[in-house]
Amino acid sequence: MSATQEHWGLLGRRTVVAAVGAAGAAAALTACGGGSDDAGGSGTVEQPGSGGEKQGGAVLAATADIPEGGGMVFAAQKVVVTQPKPGEFKAFSSTCTHQGCAVKDVSAGTITCPCHNSTFDAATGSPTGGPATQPLPAREITVEGDSIRLA
Repeated sequence: MSATQEHWGLLGRRTVVAAVGAAGAAAALTACGGGSDDAGGSGTVEQPGSGGEKQGGAVLAATADIPEGGGMVFAAQKVVVTQPKPGEFKAFSSTCTHQGCAVKDVSAGTITCPCHNSTFDAATGSPTGGPATQPLPAREITVEGDSIRLA
């Protein structure tokens, strides 16, 4: 093998090794920003709703399913519904404004993201701790009788 062929062969291997290393680093960074839908916590069980469509969208839950001072995360709809005060229901995007993870827990008036422990006020969606600095965007819901629906 000539010196030129050796040089290009070595350069080719170095390029492949560098590319593989860069791809691994990118995968590691992506994993840091993503959430897992199977992480547990109180108030996080996704309820499929009681079915059916009506004005305003699918039923998410019964009002009795949303604990006072807590809430539930509906992963498929990417929404979190809270009950900050008796009979007062709020809804927010369940996507954390820090790095896009899904929030998982709602208790004691606080919505928590498990990725980097950002916390949000369950009544307003405003950040109360952690790296997130932007509030969770509000989502519209309607309460009809004892049913909560996406608006």
